Amino acid sequence: MNKARSKATSLLGQLYFQVLIGFLLGIAVGYFHPGLGESLKPLGDGFIKLIKMLLAPIIFGTVVAGIAKMGNLKEVGRVGIKALVYFEIVSTLALAIGLVVVNVLQPGSGMNIDPSTLDTKSLATYTTAAKQQDAASFFMDIIPSSFADAFVKGNMLQIILISVLFGLALAQLPDRGKVIVEVIDSVLHGLFGIVRFVMHLAPLAAFGAMAFTIGKYGVGTLGSFGKLIGAVYLTSAIFIFLVLGLIARMNRISLWKYLKFFKDEILITFATASSEAVLPRMMVKLEQLGCAKPVVGLVLPAGYTFNADGSSIYLTMGAIFVAQATNTPLTLSDQLIVLAVCLFTSKGSAGVAGAGFIALAATLASMDKIPVAGLVLLVGIDRFVNAARAVTNLIGNGIATIVVARWEKAFDEKRAATMLDGGANESPTEPGT
Repeated sequence: MNKARSKATSLLGQLYFQVLIGFLLGIAVGYFHPGLGESLKPLGDGFIKLIKMLLAPIIFGTVVAGIAKMGNLKEVGRVGIKALVYFEIVSTLALAIGLVVVNVLQPGSGMNIDPSTLDTKSLATYTTAAKQQDAASFFMDIIPSSFADAFVKGNMLQIILISVLFGLALAQLPDRGKVIVEVIDSVLHGLFGIVRFVMHLAPLAAFGAMAFTIGKYGVGTLGSFGKLIGAVYLTSAIFIFLVLGLIARMNRISLWKYLKFFKDEILITFATASSEAVLPRMMVKLEQLGCAKPVVGLVLPAGYTFNADGSSIYLTMGAIFVAQATNTPLTLSDQLIVLAVCLFTSKGSAGVAGAGFIALAATLASMDKIPVAGLVLLVGIDRFVNAARAVTNLIGNGIATIVVARWEKAFDEKRAATMLDGGANESPTEPGT
């Protein structure tokens, strides 16, 4: 009896179990009391804002300290190039898999939607932003207008640029730089202490986010567009277990053990539909897993911009779904053009609110064949598929960090084996050393 009580108490104390309870209660409240469910949106939004509040200083501190300890520009450039090559290859695979599955399952066939009858007012924000996305503006946006502006806006690419430059500058000052790095390390410990406090609110955030989603959009939305939602989740699962599973195996990592190790982060991401909500914890746990701090600091934040595998899957699936639903004929060459355009648009809107929709709008607008108005069909289900996108992005970026760390011989296999076999700290609060 005491053993059973002890096990139950231990389970209740686990973050993933608390988040799961919040998730299920949220669904129940949203279903039985839709009005109340909608009003609980601030619970999820507030949690994500608290985490985002900490992202800029944590990324800055981690990247600066990592590069300063790394020591030279050549090493930083080598890690960055390896990461970008990996990102591009895997993102292309994600786009291709999405294209294949949406053609096989044909989720939009038979809808026979006339684009001229669709109300596109809800798309104004996304289409306006999409027009501003081109190669020149993307690269210019990486450079902040001022040092403080990057932190005020929370632009991840700009913060990474400033952090890399500052870290390299400190690396050239071995004596004075060491003192500054020690101060930054101390500040990071304090910031991760705040993360520990905020993470106690994760179950409440999961409750509010799911109550709002079900309350506002209803279970009926799932039925109406169930085929597309199911196709996105199926494709995400195929990508995770086949592509990422193969990559993990090639790097001598058990995908199942990896998923179990990051179960808290996966559940929180699924419930809040935001992988940013767990970025600080991912950084800590990847260091615990044996990845060197400089590699984690560079690769993981960059992956959030350049390695959105889940978003890539949805881009090709969403574009072809709209074509199918509006009876827009596409040749094989048309679809290959969609894939090629998505290679750019999947990165071009990074760091922008509603990035997935903006990227999709930019893709359709550049094609000038698939009606942009058809995006209205996806508005109602975006929150449901966004959970799959976010989880796939999260898992993919963790795997990417391990792969690049291994390439750099900056991965401790013995430590990883120990942690994956059950030596993990269930409540990581401190950055690795």
